[in-house]
Amino acid sequence: MAQDHSFDIVSKVNLQELRNGVQMAQKELATRFDFRGSSASILFEEGESILKLTADHGAQLNSVKDVLEMRLAKRGLLLQALAWDEPNLLPSGGMKRQANLQQGLSGENAKKVVKAIKDLGLKVQVRIEGETVRVSAKQLDDLQTVIAALKRQDFGIPVQMENYR
Repeated sequence: MAQDHSFDIVSKVNLQELRNGVQMAQKELATRFDFRGSSASILFEEGESILKLTADHGAQLNSVKDVLEMRLAKRGLLLQALAWDEPNLLPSGGMKRQANLQQGLSGENAKKVVKAIKDLGLKVQVRIEGETVRVSAKQLDDLQTVIAALKRQDFGIPVQMENYR
């Protein structure tokens, strides 16, 4: 009897890399001439997994967001992990915007992943286990085909494959 092989599909963000990217963006805001004397700032609330941006006006807020996204992308983080809210006007006349960090596969996203795997028509077993999706099969080639197909698809969130055995 052949042993089943498997891997897990997860959606995780490396929090250390995120912290480092935010720190680098904060340093850039402090040194850039166009942000001197302004209220432009970036704050990461780790407990709530929220990034908060503030600026004096809408154009500056977009620049702050661009600086942050550039720093995160350079650190290898996928920007799809950030769910941005609409910009809001502050009572002081400034602007703020926040992003929620998406960790784990929600039920809806897990169902999208399962449907994409089943549409391949391979002999694999797929099951949702909390915030992960486990894929198992007797043939390693089937698992590698699934991994290649998932890497080509866009689910709106970053997905990683781990525990490949």
